[in-house]
Amino acid sequence: MSGENLQTFVTKYKPEDAEKLTLRMKNGLGSSKYKPTEYERLQAIVDAKRLESELIGQKVQKTRCAAKATKESSLLRQHRQVWSRERPRLQKAEEQAEDELHHFLEQIRPIGITDTAIFSLQEYELSLKMEQEAFRKDTVDPVHQLRDDLRFRLSNVQLSKLSSNFEQVTQQINFVKDQQDDILAKLHAEYLDVEKEILGIGLEKYLISASVNSESLPKEVLDADCPYPELKDSLIQAFQSLSERYQSRLQSLQEQLQKTDRFCGWCPEDHEHFQLTVSMYTHDTPNHRALCMDMLLRRFPERTRLELMEHERLWDWQRSTQAQMKAVTQRWHRDLEELLARALVMLQEAEHAHKEELEHHRERQHQQDICLRLREKLEQWRTQQEEVAKLEAAIAARRQEDEEGRMKREQEREAAVRSQKREKVRQFHLKQQRRREVLERRDQERLAALRGVMDEQARRDRQRVQFRADMLQRQREDREARELEQQREEQERQNRLEALRKQVEVQAEADPERMMADTEAWRSRLVNEKQFELQRPLYSLNTYTDTQIVSDPRVRAERALREAGLHQNQYAKEVLSDIKPPRPPRRDTKSTIKF
Repeated sequence: MSGENLQTFVTKYKPEDAEKLTLRMKNGLGSSKYKPTEYERLQAIVDAKRLESELIGQKVQKTRCAAKATKESSLLRQHRQVWSRERPRLQKAEEQAEDELHHFLEQIRPIGITDTAIFSLQEYELSLKMEQEAFRKDTVDPVHQLRDDLRFRLSNVQLSKLSSNFEQVTQQINFVKDQQDDILAKLHAEYLDVEKEILGIGLEKYLISASVNSESLPKEVLDADCPYPELKDSLIQAFQSLSERYQSRLQSLQEQLQKTDRFCGWCPEDHEHFQLTVSMYTHDTPNHRALCMDMLLRRFPERTRLELMEHERLWDWQRSTQAQMKAVTQRWHRDLEELLARALVMLQEAEHAHKEELEHHRERQHQQDICLRLREKLEQWRTQQEEVAKLEAAIAARRQEDEEGRMKREQEREAAVRSQKREKVRQFHLKQQRRREVLERRDQERLAALRGVMDEQARRDRQRVQFRADMLQRQREDREARELEQQREEQERQNRLEALRKQVEVQAEADPERMMADTEAWRSRLVNEKQFELQRPLYSLNTYTDTQIVSDPRVRAERALREAGLHQNQYAKEVLSDIKPPRPPRRDTKSTIKF
């Protein structure tokens, strides 16, 4: 009996009383206080418990097997879905490649009668088609024939007859299998030979020669007839510094890339199978990481998960390094073209400046200033390029660090998501800060320009005001001079008139009574006023007459509308607002107050 199924023997004694308890058990076995143990009943209980535990274990094992089978079927179904999506794409790519090859062969035309290479290509194409058809007949057709034969035998022949021919059918199947294995081995050997021939073409040499040619100085700069040797030397130095900077960067990347081989430590066939498997499971596939790792474990059962993850990391790092080399090469060509364009512009400007210097000897200092500005521009551009190169190198380093930490971010997904969000927020804040700085700098420049324009306009306004004040002062002086001349002329005229009056004045005696009495005209006027005093109105009216009021078309229209009962609707208001008065009002009677 196992000790796990027995109950614990509980006593109220302490460990130090073990000797006393032993003596008591020996002396009291015959006593009626202790009952004999029923070993058969305990054995039956233990067997029942053991059987129950075995049944439970069998159920657990069945559940595990069912769960494993369900999981396996689910994974296989997902793998089939991925393959069903990948298969049409591969077929389409194969058809497209064949169509492009046929189109290329159809577009090729011989140059002359002696050009027999085109006909040899066509003959080679026909021979390839014949070989392909013969290969299909020798390899694929026997398999299909054997499959159809087996299906026919299984459907028509009875079990007794099938058992009699079982050994013959098995031998035939094994023969076809061996034949297919030999064909696959031959195809694999041919595949390796073709791959070695492709690798032996030497594309790396052409790439190296292209990079060497790109590093050389342009002939436009070397052969240029620059009147300023310093400018030409600085341009050559700029090209050399640009080439050295990018060469050092490419050399460092090449050294990093040479730390591992092309297949990341695996054999070429395994590496290509690994690439094909990873390319099938794209990021848009649900649970692509788990499916990809499961397929890799199925494809490479001799390798562990850690080895597969390490190989994937090395492959990602190799691709990232190659992408960096491609980006650095593209930036090199771009910067080289920009520098060449700037150098040509500078050489043209320098040649034009030299011509002006030869034509105008007095502007020698001005030409030297132009050369100085050109050198400053070149130094500034070189500084900018160095800064851009540093920033790009920093960006590339950050990208490489991000690529290396991608596997860690897969294991720590939550922490990676939070760090990525913080990085996005920081980038967003940096972008907003740069945008605000650009806007502020542009506003400052615009403000400075506007202040300069306003200061110039104020200076011109002050000059204009001063000119106007001087002109008004001259006009005032001329007017005062004319007034003085008129006063003098008037005084002279009054003197002449006074002389004439003295010559024609009447010499009469003084008569105060006549002088103070009323004249005849005044007396007649007083008589007329007394006659019409009763017909005179009490006060004078300054207003319109009834004829003038009735002659206004607005009054007539309002009266007609009132008689028709339409003077209070919207139509009457619009009609009355459109009618113009017979005489336009004076401008001084118009009010500028808006209610």
